[in-house]
Amino acid sequence: MSRQLPVILLGAGGHAKVVLDLLQTLDRQVLGICDPGLAAKRVETWRDIPVLGDDQAIECYAPTDIELANGTGSLPGNRLRQRLHTQFTRLGYRFATLVHPSAILGSGVDLGQGVQIMAGVIVQADTRIGDDVILNTGVRVDHDGEIGPHVHVAPGAVLSGGITLGERCHIGAGATLLQGVAIGDDAVIGLGTSVIGDVAAHHQQTGQPPRTPRRINQE
Repeated sequence: MSRQLPVILLGAGGHAKVVLDLLQTLDRQVLGICDPGLAAKRVETWRDIPVLGDDQAIECYAPTDIELANGTGSLPGNRLRQRLHTQFTRLGYRFATLVHPSAILGSGVDLGQGVQIMAGVIVQADTRIGDDVILNTGVRVDHDGEIGPHVHVAPGAVLSGGITLGERCHIGAGATLLQGVAIGDDAVIGLGTSVIGDVAAHHQQTGQPPRTPRRINQE
């Protein structure tokens, strides 16, 4: 088995707490945290780990010596998480792919770089998951799913078989997607929404029963 590299965590919000717990559950060595807000306040430790500074402190470490864990959350319209992933992968750093021990992954499941699979997740056979995806607590993904990069599937959502999610989709907590539906890039599915047909890119669908998808205001 290859040696696991020590990890630096990015961010100090609520999602970072969950990621830190996951790292510790996996017995990963956490060197410290980089967070501009904590650094500006000269905070020295956060949840008993050292604060190394802002994001530029990462460049004190060679890309071959560490992995990164993205503790920045993912909300509709906020691309900070994606920007951090892109910035540091271009510099040669790798983001750790993290799978909680309680998660169940079927045969043929393919995970991209930096994927975070949280407690209680089930992913069934031959599902492909792109880079920097969050499958949050208790998510269910059935067979043959295609999940694009930078997607966040929020806690308790259920994706039936053959689902396709475009880049940067946000699937709200408790949403349910019917088998075979396709959700376009940057689309948003609201909390608890049942989706029974395709949703175009840059549209959102909310409500129970679901309302007609409408275009998201990009301004």
